[in-house]
Amino acid sequence: MFLRPLAALLAAALAVPALAQDISTANLTETVRTLASDQFQGRAPGTVGEERTVGYLIGRLQALGLEPAGPNGEWTQPVPLLHTRLGTPTALAFDRQGSATPLTLGTDIYVSSQQDKDVAAIAGAPMVFVGYGVHAPERGWDDFKGVDLKGKVAVFLVNDPDFVATKGEDSFGKFGGRTMTYYGRWTYKFEEAARRGAIAALIVHDTDGAGYGWNVVKSPGGENYSLVVPPEKATSLALQGWISNEASTRLFASAGQDLAKLRIAARRKDFRPVDLGTGFRASIPVTHEVVRSQNVLAKISGTDRADEVVMYGAHWDAYGEGKPDEKGRIYRAGANDDALGVAALIEIARGFKAAPPTDRTLLFAFWTAEERGLLGSEAYAQAPVYPVEKTVANLGIDILQTAGKSKDVILVGKGQGTLEDDLARVAAMQGRTVSPESLPERGLFFRADHFSMAKRGVPVLLLMGIAGVSDLVDGGKEAGQKWVDDYTGRCYHQACDAWDESWNLAGAAQDIALFYTIGDELARSGKWPGWKSGSEFKALRDQTAAARK
Repeated sequence: MFLRPLAALLAAALAVPALAQDISTANLTETVRTLASDQFQGRAPGTVGEERTVGYLIGRLQALGLEPAGPNGEWTQPVPLLHTRLGTPTALAFDRQGSATPLTLGTDIYVSSQQDKDVAAIAGAPMVFVGYGVHAPERGWDDFKGVDLKGKVAVFLVNDPDFVATKGEDSFGKFGGRTMTYYGRWTYKFEEAARRGAIAALIVHDTDGAGYGWNVVKSPGGENYSLVVPPEKATSLALQGWISNEASTRLFASAGQDLAKLRIAARRKDFRPVDLGTGFRASIPVTHEVVRSQNVLAKISGTDRADEVVMYGAHWDAYGEGKPDEKGRIYRAGANDDALGVAALIEIARGFKAAPPTDRTLLFAFWTAEERGLLGSEAYAQAPVYPVEKTVANLGIDILQTAGKSKDVILVGKGQGTLEDDLARVAAMQGRTVSPESLPERGLFFRADHFSMAKRGVPVLLLMGIAGVSDLVDGGKEAGQKWVDDYTGRCYHQACDAWDESWNLAGAAQDIALFYTIGDELARSGKWPGWKSGSEFKALRDQTAAARK
């Protein structure tokens, strides 16, 4: 049952009986079975599968009595996407003192493009090692020291300066230790290189720092998606990607540098960028097209504080068609990732429609192109329908465990915001505890759609079943580990992420009820959650504090 604070229960009971609705696992199942069926063709953006998905969602939301919440009173928000794919290089090499070292795409280096040009061309641009490439004034850290990167190739280390730092080193403890900050994410490094006018950005791969092997790095096969932007806002990066650890070691050695020693030097505050005395040359054909996609936005209008918005979010897209698996399945339909999250939002909306109106507006966002880089949510964040300074919180759902009830709920991004305190309090009302994510160094906090809102200062909270090992009522953590290993090892982003009759959604229902309660409390109050001291997003929210008085 949807949990509510005692005071709210008593007050509501005086108005209308039986307000709280049971979360229906049957409803969840039916929604997932539908969205993960072959009819929806894996729900890839810009396909027939998208058309059917968007139509289905609008129909469901209309049937529940929700209102359209997109621009101009529409159900959708347009999200034009630039889709690029690299062909076979005619040139790809490191150049030093007139001698070229050829590179094999996919083995030595992996790159892609976010420019709508027919050829990604770089004519011997100088390569500069920038350490971890972090500019964080609030932490007293700057790896760039004013060095001009315009027209150059920036070479980065992955993760944060303190990822492997030991006590006594300058960076020790400055970036959360093993817990990744946004400065450690590859997306930040590419963004920072572009802000500084670099022509390319390459990250030295290592499995521990990245959180995944080279096989994952190269899995997109030269394909990329980005938001369509005006020419004056296009990225300066002709290419962005990774260098294998082996190729990186050779590159630095040929430049008379020791990569192992530079890794240590990059953990010091006095680190300065190193000109490698080497040029990077590339000429790679690019096919490109604009894909027209859409977010689906619906709302339940508030009464007294309707301009203040509590947002729920999940992504509707999956991976579309791929090679047949061992069972001959060609559609990577994302039954759990994230049709189950979509089903959760629809069920939450059903609960709110059965309850008295809330003071604040409830916004339900079904994002496109999450699997292509959080692009649907980023498009909304760049052009929000409702001001971010009046957006109370974003509650995101992206993968729920399907192995039954649990004694705990997994917290992603410990120490970031005050909503985690609400999570613990409401979980206790359910008789559950909170467990931190298992591998915070993988930066899952930065890898789901809620993050697009976090980057604008909006407080966020994420449910992600694979972020940690649940302590299951039946089988404990051993059974929880088995579920995580089975899902991530076999089915994550694969065709076997399909609905299965063996699913036990009782645990998912617990988590959905928990998020309903947190959103319900926020929507019926004047409470403004915030960021905790030390969060890289606190200053952003503080800048708009006057709008919330």
